Amino acid sequence: MTGLHRDTVLRLLVLAGQRCEVLMGRVIRNVPVKDVQCDEIWGFVQKKEGHKWPEEARDESIGDAYCFVAIERHSKLVLNFALGRRNQATTDAFIEGLRLATAPQWFQITTDGFAPYIPAIDATLSDRVDYGMLIKVYASPREGEARYSPPDVVDAIPKPILGTPDRKRICTSHVERQNLTMRMQIRRLTRLTNAFSKKWENLWAALCLHFGWYNFCRVHRTLRVTPAMQAGIADHVWDIQELLAR
Repeated sequence: MTGLHRDTVLRLLVLAGQRCEVLMGRVIRNVPVKDVQCDEIWGFVQKKEGHKWPEEARDESIGDAYCFVAIERHSKLVLNFALGRRNQATTDAFIEGLRLATAPQWFQITTDGFAPYIPAIDATLSDRVDYGMLIKVYASPREGEARYSPPDVVDAIPKPILGTPDRKRICTSHVERQNLTMRMQIRRLTRLTNAFSKKWENLWAALCLHFGWYNFCRVHRTLRVTPAMQAGIADHVWDIQELLAR
């Protein structure tokens, strides 16, 4: 279509992702927030974790790759994201980035029941947050659904962790809807295809480009403006040319 080699296009996309990463690190700082929701979305590089050969077991450049996402409930702005293993180290780095993105004022934060969030938030955000977890209880998968269909959620229990969070606001629905947007808009995260990333840096660049476009270029259907405009860090809808130029 372009007359360019595939690898040339990929290198350009990696460069675009790097520029979006720098832009968001510079612009999304000290943003006033009220409700923040965090979640992780699964992906993989080269092959799924269970398909690795024994000699590849310690190679963390391939296998499962989780994207941690923090979204502000009211503006829908993605405040921070991180890519890595679903472990304490990635969680710590993710929460540290979230501290830089948010203003030093009190807000409420909600996560799922992933245990490493507790020490990470306690160590990094305890001076500015009320923290609650939404603990989901799942039913056993029915026959034939175990592989491709998630189990049914039979209950969701709000659990205060730090401070005095409002139980009615302990919710992860908005960030989970953001997960659907990612699956639909990022081909590398589409399930059951051969479009998965072959390199870690390519997946990271795709995420950076997506979130740059989502925050500054995509008009949210409910808000009628971009998340960046709703959050007060942009005054108009950007196009891709402006996103990359900045």
